[in-house]
Amino acid sequence: QVQLVESGGGLVQAGGSLRLSCTASGRTFSSYAMAWFRQAPGNAREFVAAISWPGGSTYYAESVRGRFTISRDNAKNTVYLKMNSPKAEDTAVYSCASGTGTLHSGNYYRRDWYNYWGQGTQVTVSS
Repeated sequence: QVQLVESGGGLVQAGGSLRLSCTASGRTFSSYAMAWFRQAPGNAREFVAAISWPGGSTYYAESVRGRFTISRDNAKNTVYLKMNSPKAEDTAVYSCASGTGTLHSGNYYRRDWYNYWGQGTQVTVSS
């Protein structure tokens, strides 16, 4: 069992920056791929970014590529999402997720591939 707890959400101005954190506890963080998803009101949960174990590969949704950066600190059991130049349309509840197995181009965006989910943290971008 893995527990994931997100933090760092809040209100940010468009064009500013924000860093989200997700800390894992329980079973070892090692060997888990990690990802961020988001869900805006009335919308389905959508993929944002993913990072493999131990961190050699990253994947991004087209809507955030070049603005957001996913990274991980394995010594701290933590994955981060740095949000640069956020836009109003980035407003959503952001959740982290972890999955076993090998992350690759055929699975990184699939919600059903991930085994564990955090509760989420609200990010509101003001324009």
